[in-house]
Amino acid sequence: MEEVKQIVSDIRNKIFRPIYFLMGDESYYIDKISEYVAQNVLTEEEKAFNQMVLYGKEITIEQIVSNAKRYPMMADKQVLIIKEAQHLSRTIEQLSTYAENPQESTVLVICYKYKTIDKRKKLYKTLMKHNGLIFQSKKLYENQVSEWIRLTLKSKGYSISHKASVLLVEYLGTDLGKISKELEKLEFILPKDTQITPDHIEEHIGISKDYNNFELKKAIGEKDVLKATRIIKYFAENPKDNPFVVTLALLQNFFSQLLQYHGLADHTPKNVASNLRINPYFVSEFQVAARNYPMKSVSSIISTLREMDLKGKGVGAGNMSQADLLKELLVKII
Repeated sequence: MEEVKQIVSDIRNKIFRPIYFLMGDESYYIDKISEYVAQNVLTEEEKAFNQMVLYGKEITIEQIVSNAKRYPMMADKQVLIIKEAQHLSRTIEQLSTYAENPQESTVLVICYKYKTIDKRKKLYKTLMKHNGLIFQSKKLYENQVSEWIRLTLKSKGYSISHKASVLLVEYLGTDLGKISKELEKLEFILPKDTQITPDHIEEHIGISKDYNNFELKKAIGEKDVLKATRIIKYFAENPKDNPFVVTLALLQNFFSQLLQYHGLADHTPKNVASNLRINPYFVSEFQVAARNYPMKSVSSIISTLREMDLKGKGVGAGNMSQADLLKELLVKII
């Protein structure tokens, strides 16, 4: 992300902002920027007296301002990092008074995760006017995460097959923090210049390369009953690693996208990938599934999935096990 690179570059070159307001749904970059500030603004000797971490659950805006107004001891700067600042959402606007005249010798970092401040209000406008930095960390779409994985590994001397990156996204979702931890595990085990494959994912992370939601979705799209049956049998035998709710959510998303595919006038791969927000690699799956499931059938399946969602939550399901739910789900779809 170019904005992150610029922030890091400025800090490396000793160009500091008095306030870094880091906000948004994706916590990964918020953590990375705050960690970089913590590690690189002060020397190890200066940190003892001039670096402090406070938590939003435990403090008030008044306490933040009081600490921010302190002068550094035997250093040019002090660093004040406020983690979990989203817990101050009801009072965060009060910070605007300090933002109008921030202490130039203080580097104040506000980690405001999973939320954003209102751009129409005073705090946002004041930060923009008085040399504060506002960084909004947005969640990546699923089709963007595979590319993020590829670029992250490339920067560290690794490559990854497309199927392996898809497995990671299917299993871990779009949480970059979770994905990053698993990549670090692979980097620790595997030598540089390795291309990471589904076999590596299965061996070192524990994601089955053959029995996963990605393969189930593909089998259902192809109406490959035998393969789909084998996968749901595996899911039923390993329910903790393959929650019904996750499988259902993935299929709901798949058939909703398939309905959207049917509604497109232009079915060229580029247009499909753009409209469905998927990697072009997956376009062929939708082409196959569209031949197997006409629009009327897809609409009916989406209704079935909603019904199964209720059953998965115990509504009208009696004492159905996960195995029973999966069997009924497969029968009703195929």
